[in-house]
Amino acid sequence: MLLVYTHQITPRLRYAFKHICTRILGVPVSFTTIIEEFIAHDSMKMSYTRQPLSNEVFIRNHELLFEQGLSDVDIHVQNWEQTKCFFATGEKSALPFDIFAASFYLLSRYEEYLPHVKDDYGRFTATESLAYKHEFLNQPVIDIWAYKLKVILEQKFEDFVFPRRSFNIQPVIDVPMAYYFKQKGLMRTAGGLITDLFSFKFRRFYQRLMVLSGFTRDPYDSFKWIINKQKQYKFKFVVFFLIGDYSTYDKNISIYKKKFVSLIKSVADYCKVGLKVSYFALDDISILKKEKKKIESVTNYELQASRNSFSKLNLPISYRNLIELEIKEDFTMGYLNHIGFRAGTCTPFLFYDLDYETVTPLLVNSFHCMDFAFLKRQSQLDKEQELQRLINSVKDVNGTFTPIFHNYTFGSEERWNGFRQLFTQVLESVHEN
Repeated sequence: MLLVYTHQITPRLRYAFKHICTRILGVPVSFTTIIEEFIAHDSMKMSYTRQPLSNEVFIRNHELLFEQGLSDVDIHVQNWEQTKCFFATGEKSALPFDIFAASFYLLSRYEEYLPHVKDDYGRFTATESLAYKHEFLNQPVIDIWAYKLKVILEQKFEDFVFPRRSFNIQPVIDVPMAYYFKQKGLMRTAGGLITDLFSFKFRRFYQRLMVLSGFTRDPYDSFKWIINKQKQYKFKFVVFFLIGDYSTYDKNISIYKKKFVSLIKSVADYCKVGLKVSYFALDDISILKKEKKKIESVTNYELQASRNSFSKLNLPISYRNLIELEIKEDFTMGYLNHIGFRAGTCTPFLFYDLDYETVTPLLVNSFHCMDFAFLKRQSQLDKEQELQRLINSVKDVNGTFTPIFHNYTFGSEERWNGFRQLFTQVLESVHEN
C-alpha cells in the first residue's frame, strides 16, 4: 500500500491518486494528514504538499486538487522527455510537474465545462482541446506519466513489487442502421425506390431490388461475419444497437420488427450488447428510460453499457442520466474525426462530477479511434501503419485499446474496402509480442 501525506484530503485528490496509483499501477493508496502516522509507515509512501518533510518521495502540489468549482486555470504546456506535461513544480519535487493535478484536469474533462466553440451537433471538438493544440492528443499521457512515477517509486522502495497489468483490447461495433435496404417497411421502401428513379440513381435502384428480392446480401448486413470473428476470440466485442424511434437523426429499423429483434438476440448470444442512445434521448431521460427497457426486454439481461448517437456528450447531464438509470458504463468519450486520447488515458476511469465534486460509479471507456478517421488516409498501408502506431502507444503502457467500427464498415460499400483487415489487425494485436 502507498501512504500519501497531504495537508488536506479532498475528493479530487482521492480521485486523481486512485486512478494513477490503483487503476494504472495496481497499488492501493491511503491518505493521512498526520505527520507521525506518515513517519511510522514502513512501506511505500509519498508526500503531496507544498514542502517536503524530509527525504521522502515528494510531489509539490498545484492548487487544483484543493479547489472547488471551476476557475480560470493558467496552463503552460512544456516538453518533458518524450512527452508533454503541465502544472510545473519546483526543483525539490520528484517530478517536474504535478502529475495528479494534470491528470485530474484531463480526466474530469475540466476544459469541456469552460466556454468553447461547439460543432453543428453541439459537440466538443478535438481542435478545441488542450491535447490537440499542444500536440499530445496521440499519446495516453496519464498512463505514460504514471509509469514514470512508478520508476521513481521503484528506485526508492526496492523491496516493493508492483503488480503487472497486461495489454488488452475492447473492440466496439456500432449499429446505427442494421440494414440499408431491408426491413424498412412498405412506405420507406417504396419511397426509396421512387427517389432512386427520379434522382437517376439507377445503380442503387437495381441494388435495392436485388436485395429486396433476396438475390444479394444487404450492403450493411455483416453480422454473420462479425459473429464468426467473435467465435475466434475469448474476449467479447461490444455491439451497440440503436433502437430509438425513427427521426431526422435516427433511421434504424423499428424495434417491433421480429427480424430485427431476432438479429439482436443472435448477436447477444456471442457478443456483449449495449444500447446506442438515440439523438432525442440524449437530453430526455424519459425517452432514455424507455429505450433501456426495450433493449433489456430483447436481451433478457440488465443493460450494462451505452453509447450516444453521433458521439455527442453534454457534460455533466449526459452522464448524470446514465447514473440515474443505473447504466454502469459509457463508450462515448472520444473524437469522430481525430485519432487519440480525449481524456488523456487508455485506462477506463470513473466519471468525476465537477458540479457536485464527487466521484460517480459510472465507468467511462474512452475510445481511441473511429473508422471514419482512417478514411483520410489514401492507401491501405497508410491506414494499417496509423492504426499500428496507435495500438503500440497503448501497448507501451499495457493499457486497454478501444476502437470503434460500424456494421457497415464490414459491408460491401466500396469506400470501406480493407476495413475488415484493419479490424482483424486490432484483434490479432493481443497475440503479438
